[in-house]
Amino acid sequence: MAIYVISDLHLSYGVDKPMFVFGEKWKGYEEKIKKDWMAKVKTDDWVILAGDFSWAMYLDEAIKDFQYLNELPGKKILLKGNHDYWWETVKKMNTFLEKNNIKDVYFLHNNCIEADQYIICGTRYWSRDENEDNEKIFKRETERAKISLNKARLLNEQLEHKKDIIMVTHYPPDDRLVEELKGYNIKYWIYAHIHSNYEKSLVNISGIETMLTSCDYLNFKLKRLGKIEKL
Repeated sequence: MAIYVISDLHLSYGVDKPMFVFGEKWKGYEEKIKKDWMAKVKTDDWVILAGDFSWAMYLDEAIKDFQYLNELPGKKILLKGNHDYWWETVKKMNTFLEKNNIKDVYFLHNNCIEADQYIICGTRYWSRDENEDNEKIFKRETERAKISLNKARLLNEQLEHKKDIIMVTHYPPDDRLVEELKGYNIKYWIYAHIHSNYEKSLVNISGIETMLTSCDYLNFKLKRLGKIEKL
């Protein structure tokens, strides 16, 4: 069993918003990801998608994007990104998956997901550069992170062998969030959202392995958790 990560697929099979307008490297990127995914991922593996999965505005518009995902092996965990406007309540999204026969997709929202030797937690988080009520959004996203992590802590308390915690945020974590969550023994922190100035945007947290997973940063290849790979 392996865990892979990737994010910011920005699929647009149901809407007219192609990514190649953002540069030559985006041409045919969907097939690049699919080819690499098929070569690496086995049925029992997990793939964490850290937000911005689809450009769809509504859930029904995202059906072709989910069908793309459905053709790929592994169990997929989706976190909400800032462009995932199609995102609904978990109940509505699960009903949508069942109605359309979409298998092995799990939503990370105010919960935690047990993935073999790991427990995966997460929230979207936010950026101070966004035109939002920063303090309000920070408190909301921090609370969602703690809800997820507290559920993981409770789960670990019931286990004979404790599992490592993976934290997932769409936006890169800043010092303030890291300070708020420092008591949760996070081993890995996965984040996304960045599409330029990669090296300047990389996050380092003492004692935690961090990973930027934007698909263009990863050259449209999945990264395996805990394995050093040349990009």
